[in-house]
Amino acid sequence: MAVLVYAESDNGNYKKSSFEAISYGRDLADQLSTTCIAISIGNKGSENLGQYGAHQEVNINGDLYQSFNPNVHAKAISEIANQCDCQIIVFSQTYSGKSIAPILAVKQDSAIVTGVIGLADTSGGFKVKTTAFSNKAVAHVQVNQTKKTLTIIPNSYQINSYDQTAEVLQLEVNVSENDANTKIVKTQKETGKVALTEAELVISAGRGLKGAENWNLVEDLADALGAATACSKPVSDMEWRPHSEHVGQTGITIKPNLYIAAGISGAIQHLAGVSSSKVICVINTDPEAPFFKAADYGIVGDAFDILPRLTKRINELKS
Repeated sequence: MAVLVYAESDNGNYKKSSFEAISYGRDLADQLSTTCIAISIGNKGSENLGQYGAHQEVNINGDLYQSFNPNVHAKAISEIANQCDCQIIVFSQTYSGKSIAPILAVKQDSAIVTGVIGLADTSGGFKVKTTAFSNKAVAHVQVNQTKKTLTIIPNSYQINSYDQTAEVLQLEVNVSENDANTKIVKTQKETGKVALTEAELVISAGRGLKGAENWNLVEDLADALGAATACSKPVSDMEWRPHSEHVGQTGITIKPNLYIAAGISGAIQHLAGVSSSKVICVINTDPEAPFFKAADYGIVGDAFDILPRLTKRINELKS
């Protein structure tokens, strides 16, 4: 019984969340005295995944896998899981992971636990810690099914380092175009930015910025910190910023090390997407803004004054 981990890559580059998932899978495999196997699909990254904990790695490649298709990927992963007797399969809870995991769980007749934020306790069964009620609570889930599929929230598990090289397995799967029930017509990717789901630092703003023409204040601070930019739902609804930057209950859920929010009141829907951030800093002119109750640090002030001063000071410290 091995632990199988999906190592997601994008255009030949592994995602940071994949290394977190592999480290999680390795720690889980060590608890169970078994092997951790990493599987990548399509063009994979150049790193040997043994340095993050994988004992073995397998890559499934070909024309069929150049575009992401959750049904095709799920069948390929399922066949590898069967060949390697993998009863536990681990994903990072990215868009791809969330798309594949449920389909795979059905194919494997597996229990599925999403939103995992801690290593499973296998001392008396199999119990995992997850987020619940829009990140307002933590649930401890007992899993009794033999086969298990887990999705790990990005930035919730440390990346381990190992002085080892993973053994490369040469395995084949029986997957065809008939297994794809959708067709990718066009893919539009943002370039030159830190991916919001991967970011450890996020600078966000709301209607307090008063218009799209003022967003350079956010971008300048993000550039100085090497951070990703985000926004509240009203901002994306008014098309000041693209929907891909909307964080909240109906947008992207993030868990960065630092989240700076300027001109956002802190409605419960927004907090649902950012409350797992390790440190929250809020900038708002209203000292009664609800966001201050959830913040680790608060600045009562005008974003048009505070953001440029922060950017200037950070650039001074960097130089």
